[in-house]
Amino acid sequence: MRITKYTHSCVRLEHDGAVLVIDPGTWSEPRALAGADAVLVSHEHADHIDVLRLAGLGVPVFVPEGAVLPDLAPLQVTRVRAGERFTAAGLDVTAVGGRHATIHAGQPDCANLGYLVADEVYHPGDSLHLPGRPVRTLLVPAQASWLKLTEAIGFATAARAAEVFAIHDAQLNERGLASVNGWFTETVPGYRYLAPGETV
Repeated sequence: MRITKYTHSCVRLEHDGAVLVIDPGTWSEPRALAGADAVLVSHEHADHIDVLRLAGLGVPVFVPEGAVLPDLAPLQVTRVRAGERFTAAGLDVTAVGGRHATIHAGQPDCANLGYLVADEVYHPGDSLHLPGRPVRTLLVPAQASWLKLTEAIGFATAARAAEVFAIHDAQLNERGLASVNGWFTETVPGYRYLAPGETV
């Protein structure tokens, strides 16, 4: 499976000619969606979903049951719940988790699903919910208002994936990114940073 990381939490997966894009938000590059066959959205926040862009795309969009999306454009979605297995862009997907991580005093409390794709790649959205089974590739949030670096490192090491790549990093400046990457590299086996647009 070919994985391309885009700005913030957007990841493009290509397999057997099919394209699946996860969390193409308002901060990610429009080219991430070129030729997409389906889109997975972890939750309703704009850094993970650009409703207007997806409305014009015309492909299946999967969102958590209970997600509240802005009524800016007609967008046909399939709502999924934790534990549900489905097919998107020809790939088997399992929805994992249920709620967004807490920032402060229970806020924000919205539906959030992680997606385990082909039992191989796991994108947790805005949570540190473990996939519940071994995965080859883990996408780990690197920075967020809801996250401490030690929690991200603990999540990444507990998942014991062969490959670990950072997501959710758009709010880091160069110094912050260098620091976070240094800690991940030192503490998480299999970690490698992918810059926006880089593919493995």
